[in-house]
Amino acid sequence: MIRNLPTSHCPGCGADLACVDGPTHPYMVASPACYERFTRILAAEYGSAALRRTHRLTVDTYAVQHPGDGTDRRQIQSVGLHLARLCVQLASPMPPRETNDVMLGFSRHKATLEKLEPPRRFAVTAADVAPHAGRSDHCERVTAWAAATWNDWVEHHDYIRDWITYAKGK
Repeated sequence: MIRNLPTSHCPGCGADLACVDGPTHPYMVASPACYERFTRILAAEYGSAALRRTHRLTVDTYAVQHPGDGTDRRQIQSVGLHLARLCVQLASPMPPRETNDVMLGFSRHKATLEKLEPPRRFAVTAADVAPHAGRSDHCERVTAWAAATWNDWVEHHDYIRDWITYAKGK
């Protein structure tokens, strides 16, 4: 007999998932079920050297899909910084250490970031990627998730690109 399990709607990315109890992030607003999918992807990446190259894409993508309402300055800065690094990584992929250096450079200017209105919906979410965590198509799925999410934020591409130019010039 198939039971209809109660579902929860993630307030960040909009995914509808079976309800679970569990932790969430302090300021990235997500349902426990969605956060569990994210941590499943992270566990696979931490457990395999071959998957670590997509780790920053995973973090950036999840962060910009769970922006909160912008009442917490950390939310505004998180969205801006992660969108900026996502833009840079998708335009010219680089090793994890270099992508981390990019973020450290950007973070010196995070106070200048403005609140961005998130997209109404996201084409791909952690719920779509988690079933592939650790599998042979893990990196391909994460990269597609990142690219789809960057495209979902199209309304703010010019702002982010201008901010990157500003942050690199300082």
